Amino acid sequence: MFGIVRPCSHRLGEGLKTQWMAHLCGLCLALRGDHGQFARVVTNYDGLLISVLTEAQAEHATGWRRTAGPCPLRGMRTASVAQGEGARLAAAVSLVLASAKVRDHVADGDGLLARKPVAVAARRVAASWGRAGARTGSDVGFDTAVLVDAVDRQIGIEALAGPGTPILTVTEPTETATAAAFAHTAVLAGRPGNAAPLAEAGRLFGRLAHLLDAVEDRETDAAAGAWNPLTATGTSLTEARRLADDALHGIRLALREAEFTDSRLAHVLLAHELRRSVDRAFGTSGCGRAAGGAHGADGSLDALDSLGSPGAAVLLGPEGSFGPPPQHGGNPYVGGGNPFGGGPSVQPPAPGKRGFWAGCAAAIGLCCTCKVCCADEYEGPWSRKKREGCLNNCDCDCGCCEACKCCECCECCSCCDCGL
Repeated sequence: MFGIVRPCSHRLGEGLKTQWMAHLCGLCLALRGDHGQFARVVTNYDGLLISVLTEAQAEHATGWRRTAGPCPLRGMRTASVAQGEGARLAAAVSLVLASAKVRDHVADGDGLLARKPVAVAARRVAASWGRAGARTGSDVGFDTAVLVDAVDRQIGIEALAGPGTPILTVTEPTETATAAAFAHTAVLAGRPGNAAPLAEAGRLFGRLAHLLDAVEDRETDAAAGAWNPLTATGTSLTEARRLADDALHGIRLALREAEFTDSRLAHVLLAHELRRSVDRAFGTSGCGRAAGGAHGADGSLDALDSLGSPGAAVLLGPEGSFGPPPQHGGNPYVGGGNPFGGGPSVQPPAPGKRGFWAGCAAAIGLCCTCKVCCADEYEGPWSRKKREGCLNNCDCDCGCCEACKCCECCECCSCCDCGL
C-alpha cells in the first residue's frame, strides 16, 4: 500500500474508519471490475481521496454504496463499499499514474527492472494500465491526457533542473495533474462551482505529495546516487517545510470555499491527516507507540511483516479478528513473581522461528483473516515475533485521540480552527 495520507484508526473513530474503508474497498473493486484482478495492485491511499471528494459533494441518494460479497482478503466478510463514478475516476487516475511510475522505474533501471526481460514485461504492463486508465477516464468524462502530459513534462523538467532551479518548477507537473483530478470530482458530483477551489486544493496536494516523497527519499537517493529534487535544486529542508506548511494552509482555505454535503471525512483526511503526514516526513511528530512498530528492527525474512510491496497490503480487509494483547497481570506467573513463594517468576520460552513453508502457510492465514491489517497484535509468520497491525501502527497519542476521535478539534489534537 502506498500514499501519503495514511490515517490511524484510533483517530478516525469507528464511523469515519468505516467510511474510509468503504472508499478503499470501492477503489479496489472498481479496479477489479473494469480491469481484472491484477489491476488491484495499484490501489493506494491517495487515490481514494478522489472517491471521498466526489461523495462528499454529492446529494445523499441511493446508488453511492453497495454491499460487496465475501472476500478472502476481507476475512470472508461482506462490506458496504463505495461505487459509481467517483470510484471509477479514482481507478482511472491510479492506473495512469501507476503506469507512469512503472515506466519511470524501467527508465532508471531500478532493481529487477535493470534486467531486459523484466523491463520488457513491465513496459507491457505499464502500457496496458495506461490504456485502461484512459478508457475508464473517458467513461466518466475525464481526459487522462492531462496526466500523461504532466508525466512527460516531468521527465524533461528533471533533466534540466539544477542548483538554483526553484523547487516549485519541479513540482508543477504533479500539481497540474492532481488539480485536474480534484476539479473533475465537482463535475461528477454536479457542483461545477466547486471546480475552482478543488483545483486549488488538488494543486497544493500535488505539491505536498512531491515534496514529501522527496524528503522521505532524500537519504536513500543520496546513498544510491539517484536523482532527488531537493538535492538537485539545492533546496534545504527548512525551505521544503515552509512550502509544505503553506500548502497545508492553502488546502484548508480552498476546502472552506467549496460546498459539501458531508465534509467530515474529506476534512479529516485533507486537513488533519495531511498535517500528520507532513510531520511524519519531517520527523516532527510524536508517537504514543513503541518505536519500530510493525516493521521490526532486524530486517529478517518476514517480507509480509514489513509490507514492503505496494501489493502486499492492498486488499486486506477492514476488521481484524485478534483482540488486544493479553496483559501480564492476568497470569500470576508472568512478570509478577510466584504467588506460592520460593523463587523468581517463570518466563515462558520464546517460540522458535518457523521454517520457510510453514511461514508461507502462516502468512496466507494472516492475509485471509486480515490480522496483518487491523489486529492490535499478531505473530510474524516466519520470525514469530509480535507485530502491530498496520492500521494500528499509528503516530498519535492514542490515549488522547481515542477520546476525541480527531474530529472534535479539542486542544490536544486539533490542527486547525475547523470547528467540526
